Amino acid sequence: MSSDALKAASYIDASRLLESIETLACFGARDDGGVDRPALSPIDIDARRFLVNRAVELGCTVRTDACANLFFRRPSVEDLPPVMTGSHVDTQPTGGKLDGCYGVLAAFECVAALNDAGIRTRRPLEVVAWTNEEGTRFQPGAMGSSAFVDPALIERYGQAKDSDGISLDSALAAHREAFPSLETRVAETAAHAFIELHIEQGPLLELANVPLGVVKGIQGVRWYAVRCRGVAAHAGTTPMHARHDAMTLAVCIRAEIAAFAYQLGGNDTRITFGRWSVLPNSINTIASEVTFTIDFRHPNPSVLHSFDTQLANCLARHAVTSEALFIHPPVDFAPAVIQRVADACDALDAPSLSITSGAFHDAMYLAKHCPSAMLFVPSRGGISHNPLEATDDDHLVLGARALAHCLVHLCNEAP
Repeated sequence: MSSDALKAASYIDASRLLESIETLACFGARDDGGVDRPALSPIDIDARRFLVNRAVELGCTVRTDACANLFFRRPSVEDLPPVMTGSHVDTQPTGGKLDGCYGVLAAFECVAALNDAGIRTRRPLEVVAWTNEEGTRFQPGAMGSSAFVDPALIERYGQAKDSDGISLDSALAAHREAFPSLETRVAETAAHAFIELHIEQGPLLELANVPLGVVKGIQGVRWYAVRCRGVAAHAGTTPMHARHDAMTLAVCIRAEIAAFAYQLGGNDTRITFGRWSVLPNSINTIASEVTFTIDFRHPNPSVLHSFDTQLANCLARHAVTSEALFIHPPVDFAPAVIQRVADACDALDAPSLSITSGAFHDAMYLAKHCPSAMLFVPSRGGISHNPLEATDDDHLVLGARALAHCLVHLCNEAP
């Protein structure tokens, strides 16, 4: 099995992989070199058709499900639960060529390498393209992977609408019309394992000069919206001591939150106050209302809980209101699958770094379904969600080779 894993890794074709990345990037290509491919849009459906045709050429069967996830299955020697790998192909409006797409295309390259090497596996290998991971057209993000794990979610998701008033249900109907011959993937027993290859989207690997990241988990998150109220008044006539300025209050509260967040979380703290709304938003009027968002992330659940408590106390003390927008606990990946990733790095003599993902990924939900893990390659300059998003070609190829090595071992594991 070790010899097959190394053989599969050696059959990864660098030119074929890199060409596939450039080809997929043509669907929704922007003039600045980026990609704009909203989930289930006409251009996304065209990109999906490219994937379907490629999968058929590789000898895979293709199925879909209620959330338009695409499943490309390579047959196996035995009828056992599959090993799944993949990511997503929808992008940010000003996205790059790699986020999500690389994981799907590298998985296809692994299938091609297995075919070229004449390797048959005990378990099926199933490449997946998850729907609407980015959440830019329909909210929330990671709809496809979360609905795969919890099918009851699709009823609520179906009512979500994009900026043009088109519902997800309507977009799913358009997808079914575009692919009328695709079989529906019925509910099966849990997959044997899931592994997601992805660009890091941050600077840690590049700063460490390490080509591969063995991802041990995904940090937990809290999203809140905080609303501060004041009284609108004339900026020129109202003395400072007589003002009730919502912006002054908001800035004060922001500073307090940042201070206790760092105190609680130390160097692992990630806190962002990303969205601000000011009323009446006039240059010569004191703000009557300010709403700002908090994005707090940390890998330790006790730190997240303490943050919730201190935030509630802070806001109560200032008599302002808040709304919890999104809460997700930290995700720990399966030690056995993490070890397969680490073993692949070692087998390929590739230095690796143990890392916790700061971004959400579909693997966050798949970890509830089956043993899961992730593999990262560096992002040049730590840049992502940007047309400048890039990874060195050698790193892209090495990541695919490590993935192939992992998949052969996972696909040959006993029941």
